[in-house]
Amino acid sequence: MPAGELSLEQAMFNPCVVIPVFDHEGPVSAAVEGVLSQNLPCVLVDDGSSNKCSGALNEIALAFPHITLLRHPINRGKGGAVLTGLRYAAKAGYTHAVQVDADGQHRVADIPRFLEQALAHPTALIVGYPEYDSTVPLLRLYARYLNTIWVSINTLSRQIKDSMCGFRVYPLGPVIALDQRIRLGTRMDFDTEVLVRLYWDGLQILNVSTPVIYPADGISHFRGFMDNALLSRMHATLFFGMLLRLPILIARKWSAR
Repeated sequence: MPAGELSLEQAMFNPCVVIPVFDHEGPVSAAVEGVLSQNLPCVLVDDGSSNKCSGALNEIALAFPHITLLRHPINRGKGGAVLTGLRYAAKAGYTHAVQVDADGQHRVADIPRFLEQALAHPTALIVGYPEYDSTVPLLRLYARYLNTIWVSINTLSRQIKDSMCGFRVYPLGPVIALDQRIRLGTRMDFDTEVLVRLYWDGLQILNVSTPVIYPADGISHFRGFMDNALLSRMHATLFFGMLLRLPILIARKWSAR
C-alpha cells in the first residue's frame, strides 16, 4: 500500500465511547464532558443505578445531542453494562468502541492517543497500561499483579500487561463475534476474560500507558469475597481452556520470535 494511503479498515474507522455507569452521578459528568470535547459520540449505560444517578444521567442525555442513554432496570454488573453498550454500538454502525469507567479513574484526555493506535491497527485491541500514583491501594496493586500472572499463564504470553484496566478500544467485529459464540462474564470478571479470549482468537494486543488514579471520594463496587471468588473461578476455567489450546498457543508463541 503506498505511503499515506489508508487501508479499507482505516477508511471505515468510526469510533464511539461506551461508559458503564452504576451510581457515579458525580464523576460521570466530567467524563462525559471530556468525551464530548473531542467530538466523539458517547453511549452511557445506566446499570440499574439509584434514582439520584438515573436522574443525573437523564439530564446529561437531554443536554447533549451526541449522548445515547441505555438503561438496565436492575444491576447486571459492569461486564453486562459494557456488553449492552458494545452491542448497541455495533448495531448503530460504529467500528470501534472506547471503554472508559465512570468513576473518574481514567484520564479521558488520553482517548486520542488510544484512537491513534486503533486507527493505525484497526484489527487490534488497544488496552490501557496503568501508571499509578500514591492513591492506589496496595492490596489492589498486589491483586492486579497476581491477576496478571494468571493472564500470562492462560495466554502463554506477556502481551497483556494489565487485564483489569477498563480503559481500552475494542474492534467491534471480533468482540461481537465472541459475544455471540460464548457467554462472557458480566461482572468484574469481564475485563480480564474478554481480553484472554480475544487473544486466543488471534487478536493483537497493544498496550498504551495512561495515568490511573483512585479518587479519595471514589465509590468502588468491588464485592470483596464474591468478586474474588468469581475471578478465581474465571481463571480456573481459562486455565483449562488454555490447556485445550496449548498446541496453538505454543505455535503462536514460537512464530512471534
